Amino acid sequence: MDLLLWGVLPYTVLVLLVAGLVWRGRHDRFGITTHSSQLHESRLLRIGSPLFHFGMAFVVVGHVVGLLIPQSWTDAVGVDDHLYHLVAVSTGALAGIAAIAGIGILVYRRLTVPGVRRATLRSDHLMYTVLIGAMLLGLTATVLNSVGATGEYNYREGISVWFRSLFVLQPDYALMAGTPLAFKLHILFGFALITLIPYSRLVHMFTAPVRYLFRPYVVYRRRDPEQQAQRPKRRGWERVS
Repeated sequence: MDLLLWGVLPYTVLVLLVAGLVWRGRHDRFGITTHSSQLHESRLLRIGSPLFHFGMAFVVVGHVVGLLIPQSWTDAVGVDDHLYHLVAVSTGALAGIAAIAGIGILVYRRLTVPGVRRATLRSDHLMYTVLIGAMLLGLTATVLNSVGATGEYNYREGISVWFRSLFVLQPDYALMAGTPLAFKLHILFGFALITLIPYSRLVHMFTAPVRYLFRPYVVYRRRDPEQQAQRPKRRGWERVS
């Protein structure tokens, strides 16, 4: 089971993510959108959206630092284990609380505003469930580990080493055997969330308006209604001198 969950599943998730993004880009390019509902309601959106997005940005940065930077590197620059965990827990908890508060406001808005509720897709229900589950499990694991409820577990010697071993195609899945259940569930929910990205509104995180910088100008002209009525209707674009 450990081999399947921590040795095979990560690569399966990566394949599904890449394949889904390629499929979406080739066959549903114009469907890659956030499905914005700002026209239906903007007051709650102005509060919840920044809280969620900025909170998640700091959470992701914290995960990258914690998983990719070995403990020996921070020890080499004079950051001891106590200071590292103090900074990581304090900043991570604040970012996590902000993100959870933001997603809570957004879900409340989606459930209580009729226009937003009607614009909710079936994939949104699954995406919100998995996203909120991953966030709550991550915060729970952090709190339990901070108060010592998970024993003397150090994720930098377990999860982080396992995660880095995936990049060299030699997954050290045995390290996950002693990982507390809360951390395991958090990782599994994270895998599920990554798998859902190409098939939900989360796909917009991989888009950027690069072509907008190089597209030709859009020309707007005012026409005389009488002259416009006399002109024959033609299909397609008209040449602009």
